[in-house]
Amino acid sequence: MITESSVWGPVQRDMADVLAGHPDDVPSVVDQLTRLQDVLTHVPPLMGSNPLADFNKLYLTITTSVLERLYAGQFADPAFLSRLDVEFAARYFDALRQWSDMSAGCPRSWMVLFHRIPGPDARPLPSAAAGINAHINYDLPFALVTTLDFQGCDPVDDSDQHRDYLQINDIFAEQIPGLRRGFLEKWQLLIDMMNGDLDDWWQGEVVEYTRNVAWRNAQRLWAVRHDLQAVSQERTRLDRAAESLGKLLLSPMGAILQ
Repeated sequence: MITESSVWGPVQRDMADVLAGHPDDVPSVVDQLTRLQDVLTHVPPLMGSNPLADFNKLYLTITTSVLERLYAGQFADPAFLSRLDVEFAARYFDALRQWSDMSAGCPRSWMVLFHRIPGPDARPLPSAAAGINAHINYDLPFALVTTLDFQGCDPVDDSDQHRDYLQINDIFAEQIPGLRRGFLEKWQLLIDMMNGDLDDWWQGEVVEYTRNVAWRNAQRLWAVRHDLQAVSQERTRLDRAAESLGKLLLSPMGAILQ
């Protein structure tokens, strides 16, 4: 039987301390992700090669950029974007708590990546992609519905909220080149140089497409949000779909990403 201590090993107490927090604004999300990153790089046996740390590093970078735009006043509805960021992060932290407790409620889409924590090793870029998959394809539609309900607005295309939501695509486009190259080995960097901007372009397109699908799924959820059975069915559908894609990303076939 797997226990909590065997999940995180000697850093179990540190992980419990980090996950005890429940951020209520974007600066506190950034702080918690930063502390989580430090703990993840000390989880045995992979330590700095921990595949979850690869995703968390990317997530921290994107969230820091969101915070910078909030400080710069670049969002039309900063209250919406801030709330969305907090609701979005909460689902990631909840999944980590459920994994720590070996809860049956841990989303299957997240378990695909969590199972890789003790090995075998997974390449950094597919690991980060698997985390993005779980967080966007599964978590994001529910975070959107919760946020929109709290703000008292509908998920309407071309609204202030939708345009702010699409700004995050621009952040990914800005950050993907540096993040992706940080995951590559020297010989891969040479090939990447030969490809020019092609890899950056198609990976940016994938992120944009995935986030557009998440918005559509949020609209679908919004229409049935008061029907508990329908919401449960949607939850299962999204979780299973993200689980299947996560397994593919972490398979030998997914190594093509690297």
